[in-house]
Amino acid sequence: MAEIHDVKPVVEHVSQSPTVDNDDDHDDKEKFGLHEVTVEGSEALKAAIEKEPPQKWHRRSLQLYACVGVAFLVSTIQGYDGSLMGNMLVMPAFQKEFGASIVGIKAGYISAMITIGGASALPFVGPAIDTWGRRVGMAIGCFLVSAGAIIEGTSGISGSLGQYLAGRFLIGFGNSIAASAAPIYVVELAHPAYRGPLTGLYNTLWNVGGILAAATLRAGQNYEGNKAWLIPTWVQLLMPGIVLCAVFFLPESPRWLYSRGHTEKASAIIAKYHGLDNPDSVYLSLQLKEYAAGLKTDGADKRWWDYRSLFRDRASRYRVMCNLMVAVWSQWCGVGFTGYFMPAFLKTAGVTDPITILNINLGTSFVGVFVSMTGASLVERIGRRRLFYRILLIIAFWWVIITIAAAIYSETGSKGAGYAAILFVNIFGVTYAFGITPLQSLYPVEVLSYEQRAKGMAFSGLILNAAIMVNQFGMPVAIQVLDWKLYFIFIAWCLVEAATVFLFMVETKGRTLEELDEIFEAPNPRKASTQKKRVMLDGTSNVLNVEAVS
Repeated sequence: MAEIHDVKPVVEHVSQSPTVDNDDDHDDKEKFGLHEVTVEGSEALKAAIEKEPPQKWHRRSLQLYACVGVAFLVSTIQGYDGSLMGNMLVMPAFQKEFGASIVGIKAGYISAMITIGGASALPFVGPAIDTWGRRVGMAIGCFLVSAGAIIEGTSGISGSLGQYLAGRFLIGFGNSIAASAAPIYVVELAHPAYRGPLTGLYNTLWNVGGILAAATLRAGQNYEGNKAWLIPTWVQLLMPGIVLCAVFFLPESPRWLYSRGHTEKASAIIAKYHGLDNPDSVYLSLQLKEYAAGLKTDGADKRWWDYRSLFRDRASRYRVMCNLMVAVWSQWCGVGFTGYFMPAFLKTAGVTDPITILNINLGTSFVGVFVSMTGASLVERIGRRRLFYRILLIIAFWWVIITIAAAIYSETGSKGAGYAAILFVNIFGVTYAFGITPLQSLYPVEVLSYEQRAKGMAFSGLILNAAIMVNQFGMPVAIQVLDWKLYFIFIAWCLVEAATVFLFMVETKGRTLEELDEIFEAPNPRKASTQKKRVMLDGTSNVLNVEAVS
């Protein structure tokens, strides 16, 4: 194993380095090879990047992208189901088989059964991911999703709604485990310089699942009877099946290996994929030093029953609050309505033809893929907090326009108003995909400490599923009772969400995962996270001085 060098730059005053006369500041900086950079984040990581610039297209970097790409496929499971159920309920054959419709309490519990399964998995998520590793967690989850899809598919033979619901429960149960393990795997394996964009890309595959579901549903319209909905149901096996076949060929998370005492294996993975086969890489020494300081070999992650790490002190509770802020707020800004109940929305705008609804859904999913990938590529530049609250304000404005258009259509029957409502709800979807879709996988994972990460994602999944159930059970009834007036609630709530994000959300860009400890222990974590610093680097990118920028 390579020697662990203390490479985190020691912060010294400039007076201890070559003397710089203020009158000749510029000339002396050039003479001694000094240069200043303004940093909102970690000076240590900035110095490492300056000293050893990452190579995006190196052979090892491409291999790393392929590894996390397998984990990305887990994200398609929820996207597939969201698109599937949002449109399955509008299909005549499905309605006839199970006596369902696009609104009402039966539509609510058919849609919500996957969420009930997800919430039920809470006690098993942490142990599966922490005990056997991130790869095994993904494998267990995908196996259960595959089993659930088989049970759903064979319900077409029995005609039993109970069997269909059992399959949906199992899909939700498995997805809860896999969807917790996969983003943890990505955020822990990603190169520190690319953690934001790579982990942000994870959730963009949600839309790929939506495209696959929309395309198979659209193709199913060419068949008579139950084949129209059974074919999309069986296709649900595809993505979890690929993950099951590939996951054990992937490297394990180096953080998990280190915390389990496999230091040499962890070092080899970091040197290979982050150091590009350089055993003396600055990224290897930087991360091993941080692992030694921040990862506990006897932490709560080693005890399946121990959830105290989530709430034991103020810093831990603040981390969980930030995690839940993105997880829950992203579901309650109106996306649950436009996702699972898009057909019901289109009905309020005058569109009821099943083929037209499927075509709209397919087109929206295609656009969402490219827009969300663009947002993921910019999340490190814009910042998590700034992106989230600005997107929420824009979404609130779109809901104002949608409400006005839907009200006009309701009062006058104007087709123009109906089409305007459809246009702006799709603009809402594009805006959401750009700013919120990448954050859903990135921020809730990186904001938790290593000891909290698996159980924290499980707890977050429980609260998230509860939030989704509010959408799935409440929306069909609210649509029946309030019709377009429901949109006033979305407007008000988006403004509340934007305000809380602005006031309390911690910025995580530009830092390694372990360096966030200092931020959350500050008296005001949000203020500490947005504090900019002026960093003086010497000719070899060592830090000579750091001062706050007011």
